[in-house]
Amino acid sequence: MWSIQVLQNPTFTRHSCRRLATWAKEFPRRIRVITTDVTGTLVSFRGSLSDHYLGSAAKCGVQIPQGTSFERSFARAYREMCREYPCFGSNMMTAKEWWKLVVLRSFAHSGTTLTPEQQDTVFQRIYSLFGSLKAYEKFKDTLPFLHWVQRKNIVCGILSNADERYGDSILPMLGLTHDELQFMCFSKDWGFEKPDGRFFLAAMQQAERYLHHPGSSKDPLLPGHVLHIGNDYAKDFEGAKRAGMHAVLLNRYNEGDVAQEWQRRGAIVLNDLMDVVEFLGRCNCQLG
Repeated sequence: MWSIQVLQNPTFTRHSCRRLATWAKEFPRRIRVITTDVTGTLVSFRGSLSDHYLGSAAKCGVQIPQGTSFERSFARAYREMCREYPCFGSNMMTAKEWWKLVVLRSFAHSGTTLTPEQQDTVFQRIYSLFGSLKAYEKFKDTLPFLHWVQRKNIVCGILSNADERYGDSILPMLGLTHDELQFMCFSKDWGFEKPDGRFFLAAMQQAERYLHHPGSSKDPLLPGHVLHIGNDYAKDFEGAKRAGMHAVLLNRYNEGDVAQEWQRRGAIVLNDLMDVVEFLGRCNCQLG
């Protein structure tokens, strides 16, 4: 077992005017492992958060104050919980208990009063909804990409700031199982979150189990053999680069200004997973 070390990239510089971190572009020579984020990368949310939360509350007879920005109330509650109980509660509470606190705080911040009975019924309705196909769908290129990865003998797995329900039920419900994704690392299970380099390198340890089979290369897995795919500059791109890995960001939702800023700061930005296939082809790197 090799030790976990977070690397400082020697090409890391500072922009003289904006004082924003920039990275020199580096292209892979060999990719043996791909790690990927979940939402915004493999899977998309369906509908809006406010529709799901407020619709569930309305069905339970809850009146929502007029002029409420529920997305803002939810964001505040989510930030508070991440600060007070990081990694979805880690070993301090279950993910379901963590999400119940988020839901109840979201309604409280919106000025909505729930009776004790409504607290239970509203939460259970929301929690069940976010474990169903009403809240998620996979992108059309997800399975074709994962099948291409398999044909190239690349080990592929999840690296996500999420709880274990994704791996236990949500991804399998969408047809994404251990047949397509050999390993799944969720921050709830590990007690680390992106961009913590320990989380990225813990995923390498998981991937290494699937590299050594009869007929496979005995070469040690290096951070430079790993490509991480995500959609957040700090968590996905910088986190992976600081761990010594390669990284690309997906601009799934055509956020032009955001994508341009990512590119200005040194990120490789692509539109979808098929663009990742083309990118690796242009790099002419060894696969598997």
